[in-house]
Amino acid sequence: MSMISIRSLTKTFGTVIAVDNACIEIRANEFFAVLGPSGCGKTTLLRMLAGFEIPTHGQILIDNHDVSEMPPNLRPVNMVFQSYAVFPHMTVLDNVRYGLKVTGVAAKEARQRAEETLEMVQLSGFGSRKPEQLSGGQRQRVALARALVKRPKVLLLDEPMSALDAKLREQMQLELARLQEDVGITFVIVTHDQDEALSMADRIAVMNDGKVEQIATPEELYESPASRFVADFIGKVNLLDGHVVGAGTNTVTVDVAHLGQVSIPHQGHASGTVSLAVRPEKIRMDSHKPDSALRMNGRIVDWAYYGDSSHIFVQPEDGPRMSVTIQNETRTTIENADRGDHVWLSWQPGDTLILDR
Repeated sequence: MSMISIRSLTKTFGTVIAVDNACIEIRANEFFAVLGPSGCGKTTLLRMLAGFEIPTHGQILIDNHDVSEMPPNLRPVNMVFQSYAVFPHMTVLDNVRYGLKVTGVAAKEARQRAEETLEMVQLSGFGSRKPEQLSGGQRQRVALARALVKRPKVLLLDEPMSALDAKLREQMQLELARLQEDVGITFVIVTHDQDEALSMADRIAVMNDGKVEQIATPEELYESPASRFVADFIGKVNLLDGHVVGAGTNTVTVDVAHLGQVSIPHQGHASGTVSLAVRPEKIRMDSHKPDSALRMNGRIVDWAYYGDSSHIFVQPEDGPRMSVTIQNETRTTIENADRGDHVWLSWQPGDTLILDR
């Protein structure tokens, strides 16, 4: 059952099309992410859901009610802003129960609900503190509690972890996913951070230039991207241009520079100019010529060390630079690889995608 139906939604600002005919169905109790680069329209989409922007065309239905032109205070949603927007002069408890107070909830009930919500976000005993006495992660939880205490049907989150450092951000991602499961309401998060979306969301909508490129689970987006943009935006990918020269049963034969004519498993039709996509971790690097249908040689030009893994960059002669991910399973994983070394790269046809747009 859909909690949110976004139907042919468009928003223009003068001649600029911020959101272009977006159609999205978000399920009840789902953790849904809207992902894309800066300027893709994701924040405008969230602001239309919240009621801060009115659509130019299209409809927004929440729990089967048309809220397209409904003011924010009448919608069954609450929003957690990027800056948290907690009141610095109020205690944590007063921050959380403020929304209940202004809507006329009795003081005793408001306090009880605020304390229950603080317990839910693991801030029991922090009610008498001021925001300045809290860490960034704790202030974020106060903002979450203040939004959740009103028991909305939908919680909207606008880049809620962008102000946190990397380690705290990872911790809060796990906590937020746990919290969503505990409270059992629909979460919609907007982010430009792929790891954030992949680690938390049940499904993700990837946006580009105001359009929704693909909606899928994290696994489907990563392993079966629908376009070059999605493949390149979600994680790292190597793209090799080629031309379709034939097709068989569930296979397509593509002529690719440096590879020759190769047959790739593919469901559906493909023709003309296409791209072969392969993730860096699917590629094997060897010093000797491997026995594989998909192989090329080149020279190591650089690498980036990330502790648990290393990204090796290999430059074939007159071809696109290739990226290979190697897991550093021992302390000497990359001792035998050096800049300037000639190596062979190989991978399996089943790990290769054909992208025609």
